[in-house]
Parts: sequence; structure tokens; C-alpha cells
Amino acid sequence: MGTGRKPQTFLVNGNAPYTPNLTNSNVAARNLRKSQLGGVIFGCKDSTFKECLFNQLFGLPAQHFSFVKNIDPGLPLFLFNYTDRKLHGIFEAASRGQMNINPYGWTTDGSEKTQYPAQVQIRVRLHCQPLLEEQFRPIIADNYYCRNHFWFELDHTQTSKLMSLLASLAVSPSTYLPHNTAKWRNIFQALPSTGTNGEGEGFRQLATEMEHSNHSSKKSDTDVYFDEIKVADEGYKPPAQEVEHFSQSSGKSDSTDFTPFDSLEAHVDAKTTGQDEKDFILIKLKELAQKRKDQDVSLMNNVEDSTVMKGTHFEDSVSSREQMDLVPETEDAACSSSQCQSVIAQLIQGMEELRTFKAEQSVKMIQMEQKLVAAEMEIQKLKVRCLMLESLSNDSVEHVNGQAIESSEELQLDPTESIFLVGGYDGESWLAALDSYFPSQDVIKSVHPMSSVRSYASTAQLNGDLYVFGGGDGYSWYDTVESYSPSRNQWTLCPSLKDKKGSLAGAALDGKIFAIGGGNGVQCFADVEMLDSILGRWINTRSMLQKRFALAAVELNGTIYATGGYDGNDYLKSAERFDPREHSWTKIASMSTKRGCHSLAVLDERLYAIGGFDGTKMVPSVEIFDPRLGSWMSGEPINQARGYAAAAVVKGSIYVIGGLRAGEDIVDSVECFKEGQGWELKTTKAVGKRCFLSAIALKS
Repeated sequence: MGTGRKPQTFLVNGNAPYTPNLTNSNVAARNLRKSQLGGVIFGCKDSTFKECLFNQLFGLPAQHFSFVKNIDPGLPLFLFNYTDRKLHGIFEAASRGQMNINPYGWTTDGSEKTQYPAQVQIRVRLHCQPLLEEQFRPIIADNYYCRNHFWFELDHTQTSKLMSLLASLAVSPSTYLPHNTAKWRNIFQALPSTGTNGEGEGFRQLATEMEHSNHSSKKSDTDVYFDEIKVADEGYKPPAQEVEHFSQSSGKSDSTDFTPFDSLEAHVDAKTTGQDEKDFILIKLKELAQKRKDQDVSLMNNVEDSTVMKGTHFEDSVSSREQMDLVPETEDAACSSSQCQSVIAQLIQGMEELRTFKAEQSVKMIQMEQKLVAAEMEIQKLKVRCLMLESLSNDSVEHVNGQAIESSEELQLDPTESIFLVGGYDGESWLAALDSYFPSQDVIKSVHPMSSVRSYASTAQLNGDLYVFGGGDGYSWYDTVESYSPSRNQWTLCPSLKDKKGSLAGAALDGKIFAIGGGNGVQCFADVEMLDSILGRWINTRSMLQKRFALAAVELNGTIYATGGYDGNDYLKSAERFDPREHSWTKIASMSTKRGCHSLAVLDERLYAIGGFDGTKMVPSVEIFDPRLGSWMSGEPINQARGYAAAAVVKGSIYVIGGLRAGEDIVDSVECFKEGQGWELKTTKAVGKRCFLSAIALKS
């Protein structure tokens, strides 16, 4: 995938790394870096849906603030309704993610604190038909950690695909109203029904309000769903202080006596709210104008009738100045009606132009995001091709203590000391590299890279060739398999696994390769697949006794040992072994420490379980299993607690390479263990930072 993307390393209980797509109901977030975060899904129910839109505020429980705090204005947002399991959008952040923007949001009477304090203010980017779960589930399949629950963080690829799908279901702009609701509310308020004092002035004030609202709507790029703003509907009413605010605001005008916003529900008929909003605005304003005109006509008729009935008495009592004042007032009313019609036309035209412009900008933005994702993928492909071309050049280059030198016999590199480092992540890019590492001289030699980036994979040796299978690119899991021939310096594609999976283990036994356990983001596996070179395909063989994701396994004396891992609920201390003669897995003694994403190596016919993650933190502990005794014993701990490292044995020494300390802190050191000498920490300039890699020392 793209250069510069960060790995999806997640935090469990907030303080230790975790592999992506793992089924864990206790994990609240993927914990993408801010640069990786492409969008966020918020949740609601029918009872809170309208309040989210009315207040233009989304919220989540406090534990989700770990990623809500990474939200900046403009970030795409989506709203998932748990009641009907539909996804609404496209929204965008109008503020930074914060705690307690409204500390009493989504509560009945404001007497208690909100249960959803991780909040962000929002606006509508593009109004679209909601997506059914079966429509959007394939796009965020990697986020599902169980059947009906998924992580809310979205990477850029997922966000772009969701926006594209929603944009294809965009609805007419006429379903929007500008979000400047204070002005729009005043337009729909009924004029005072008692008395006639100030009515002409009140109607002119209405026209002024519309002109000002027209200008405001052209300046604002924030929209809300008009058809959702029904204050008196079930599930939500505006707080008392908000109603009081609107009442006081309207009361500040000397010439206008509007009622609070709650009167909107009584004034707008239920059938009218479903009409096209242009017709609705036009109809209501025409009604107001006609009412104004009828009142003026009625006033004139009353004056005329009174004049006829009272005769000369009326003429004597009314001065000539008062008669003259009556004509301008009537003309003002007629003028206000004509101005109102003109303002309506200008207002509707301006709204249409603004909506058309916003729709065009939204489409352009989606297209740009799609092009960005495609460009990142092309960049990564070019990097892989460059590595291939470099490895095929006649002048091979080695790195000694971090500096490149030309290949020569003076290096005197011992091929029996070589450890192959496969793929992984260096803090900036997912790697397709295959490197030959000579630890005693801190020399690394690049050889032919794989056909694609790969991490969380497993390796095994068969007939002198290196096999790499499963894993992923940090965003999706693989079922692909490829083998490398050192003699030909060439990779060959092999039959694919039966299932896509990562963080699995591998071993070779009796001319066959075993792919053990792992997971795919939805479930953890106890499955074991076997590559039969005669059949030329992978077949299912006897499954393990327990599901194990991020486990470690090795072959020793014709038996495969599988240790630790994660079963979907907890990290494991248990272990088991597979004996091909019995064709079954048998439980063996458990370790004293839970551990997953650890390393397992064989030295002097004993197993060394090294480091890993215990469900809370990375651990430095080492445990040693002696098959002859059938028990584990504590060994000397490594100097630096780490997981997702790679381990291999050459010339009687165990080398633990790279890995993660905690969070996203990638280790750039190598530790070496030799019996009787303990662990020695070596700072390497050749390897540098690297994690999620695999390592294997090929045997002659």
C-alpha cells in the first residue's frame, strides 16, 4: 500500500500493542495514528438520532476518546443507527474531537452527566440515502471483531470507498436547509394573531430577516436534515435554556413578537413537512402575504363602513393629517408583499446555486481521495520494482554498520551464519524486502524482494527453499504463498492457502509444510493447513485443541510444538504438540506467563519462549521447555521487553531481532543469547527499526 502509512498496531487496555483485525470484545479501538485516520463512525439509536442531527453533535463513550481526540475539522464522519443498523452520511467534523462539548447531551432532563462524553461537532457534507449493513459491511469487513460489532475508526481506503458508495446514493439538494436555524425558525413563526398594532412593521421585519438569512446561507457551508428537525417528536425536546434563548432573542426586536421555537410544530402541519421545502417555503410565505393583504383590505373596509355609518361625525373627528397617513400605510403593505415575492425568488435561487456548488465540490473531493489511494498503491509498486531491479544488478551491495560497500571477497561472509529477514514494517513503509543478515559482523545484504509487501507472515524451509505464507499488508490479510530459491535468487508463486489469515505460525515436517492457527479479523483459528507437494495444494489436517492467534510454533525431533497466542477472549499460557505418527494434538505443560506475538526458538533440543504480550504489557521473560522433562522452567529474561520480533538460531546462539517495545515504539536492536553467557544487547545499524517481520536460518 502507500508509502508513509503507519501500521495498524492496536492498544489493548490502552498500553500495549495489538495486531489488527483480532476478535476481541474488550478492544474499543484500532488506535490508528492520526495520519492513518481517514474517517470515524459514530453510533446512535432511534431515540437519539434526531438529537444528534438537531444539536449537530456526535458522541461516543469515554473509552473511545483515544481516537476521537484525533478528529480535526473536515474529517469525514458517519452515523450508524443501531436500531435499524443503517449507516447515514456523509457528515464531516466541524470542530476538533473533545471531551464534554455538551456534558449533558442525550440525557432526559440534564440532571446527570452524559454517557457519551467523547464528542465532536458536525455538519453535513453530502446528504445520501442510508446504507444497509449488507451494503457497507464488505467495505469495513476488517473492522468487525464479532458478528454485529465493529471498530469505529476507518483508514483512508475504507473512508474513500464508503464515501463513493454513499455519493452514488446522493439525494436531491432540496432535502437540505441551511444550518443557520435561528434565522430560519423566525421565518416560519406565525405573526401575532391578536391586535393589529405593528403588523406592517412586523411584515417588513420578516422580509429583512429573509434577506439577512439569504446572505448567511450563502456564507455558510453547513447543512442539516430538514426532515429530521421536529422538536416536539419523540425522543428529544430542546433544553429549557435553549427555548429561553430563542424567546429572548425574538423579544429583542421592537417590531417583532415571535413565539418560541416550540410553536413551529404546532404551526407546521404534519403533511406539509413532507413536501419539497421550496414549495413549503413559497406556500407559507404566500399565506403570510395573503393574510397581510386580507388584513389590510379588511382594515380599509372597516374604515369605509365606519365612514358611511357615522357620516359627518367621522369627518369632524378625523383630521386631514390622519386621513393622509392611512394611504402610505396601505401602500407600505402592498410594497412589502411584492418585496417578499422578490426575496423568495432570490433566496431560492441562491440556495440552489449553493447546493449545486457543494455537490460538485463533494464529488471532486471523493475523486481526489480515490486518486490519492491509487497513487499511493502505484508508489508502493514502483518501490518494489526498484528493489527487484537493484537485486538483479551485477554489482550487489552490502550494508556494513549501516554503510553501503561494494561486494568483495574481503568481507569473508559465512553463509552458514546468514539469517533471512522477511518483510515487516520499518516505521514508514510496509516491506517486500528479503535480506540476508550476518549478525556477527552486523552486515545485511539485500536479495530479491517478494512480489508484494508482507508482514505478520510465517516462514518454513522445505527442500532448501524458503516458503513465506499468509500475513498481510497492514490493511488486509493474504492467502498467497511464495517460495524463494537461494541458488537461483528467484521467487516462485505457490498454491494459495485455503483461507486468508495472518499472525499464524509455520513449520516443516516430513516433506510437508504446516500453516498453523492465525486469524482473519473476524475469528481466531485452531485450523491447521498442510501443503502437500505431491498433490500441489493445501489441505486441512488435524486442528489444534485451542484457537490460537499470534502464536509461535517450531519443529523439534519430528514433532511440532505450538505455544501461547490469543483465543478470541484471552491470551494463553497453554501449549500443545502434534505427533504425525498419532496424527493428533496433545496438550503439554503450560507456561507460567500468558504470551502472544512472542518468539519461539530451538537451542540444544529445548524450546525457548521469548518475550511477547501478556494481555496488558510487553514482557521480557523467557521460559524454557525440555521435552525430556515435560516441563517449563524460567530462563534469563531479555534486556528489552518486546513482541512482534523475529528469532533464529545460528552457530549455537539465539538472535532476537527488532520488534515492538510498547505502543508504536519500534525496536532497532538485536539481542544474542549463548548458553553460559546470557543475553547480550547489540545495537545494530544494519537492520535498523523493523517489526512484524519473519526470520529463518536455512539449514544446509
